[in-house]
Parts: sequence; C-alpha cells; structure tokens
Amino acid sequence: MVIEELYAHRDIIQKVIDTLSADIEAACHTMVAVLKDGKKVLIAGNGGSAADAQHIAAELSGRFLKERKALPGIALTVDTSALTAIANDYGYNHVFSRQVEALAQPGDLFIGISTSGNSQGILNAFEAATKIGCKTLGLSGRDGGKMNAICDLNIIIPSDVTARIQEMHILIGHILCKAVDDAY
Repeated sequence: MVIEELYAHRDIIQKVIDTLSADIEAACHTMVAVLKDGKKVLIAGNGGSAADAQHIAAELSGRFLKERKALPGIALTVDTSALTAIANDYGYNHVFSRQVEALAQPGDLFIGISTSGNSQGILNAFEAATKIGCKTLGLSGRDGGKMNAICDLNIIIPSDVTARIQEMHILIGHILCKAVDDAY
C-alpha cells in the first residue's frame, strides 16, 4: 500500500512536469509582478484547500526559505466572524466574494483553490475579483470545471484523485513562494 501511494505521487508529479511547467512559470511571473507592484495576494479555498490558502498566505507574510520583507498574502479563510456573518446574512457561497469586494483593489491577485474547479463560493469570488480588476489564478483538478471560463490562468492538475490534486496544489504554492523569494 505505501509503495503504491508513493508511485501514484511520483506519477502525478511527472505529469505536472510534462504538461504544466509553462503555466506554473506564468503563475510565478504574475505573482511576483503583483507583489513588486505593491499589490496583495488574496487566497481562498474550502476544506483542505482552505488549509493550502492559509499555508501560502503565511509563507508570504512570514517567510518561505529566506529572510525577506513581509509581503501581503491574505487567506480569506481565517476570519471566523466574517465567515459566519457573511454565511448567515448572504449564504455560504458568498463568504469569499464579499471579502474580495471588501479587501481587493485593482491589480491585486486572487488565487482560488478548488479540486473540482466547481466550488460555487470560489467561482463567486473569481467573479468579484474580475469585476474589481484583479488578476486571477485558479488551482484545480479533474477537468478544471467552471473555473476554466473565469480565471486568467487555471492550473489543472491532471488527476481525479483529490489527494493527488491537493498534493500538487501545495507543491505549486511552494514553487510560487520560491519565485517570490528569488525576486526579493
């Protein structure tokens, strides 16, 4: 069982290398450009993707591998008062879009993470970000879902297995943070 999981992980990494390197490179350039322009990165996801959003945001405001200035990375998953008030007043599918409306400015980057690419709350946040004039980056899996039509760039992990998709999302998050480190 253990060796099968390791081989499955290895196989998806190889697929990502073979098919997504250019997209990941483009995402790195976008994130670095946004931060160099004095803008911020807003990130959201549900469940395990919420944890990934928080992880990436922490690497920006804290540090990844090297000492550098703190950078504005905000996970929209951590303010329980906002999450519960918005869910209560507007419905859960608006918990991220309302925060995007409140916090985002033109030129910021919104990263939405959804293994299916179809999470309505994430889709609503992409729509809000686009209206404001944010750049948008999706991290998804399977066929990319509805995120394909609303992201500037949707990096689609070529797998139907949630665990493999999530493993690649955090790897891509680390690659993005390494690109930021290298730029500062």
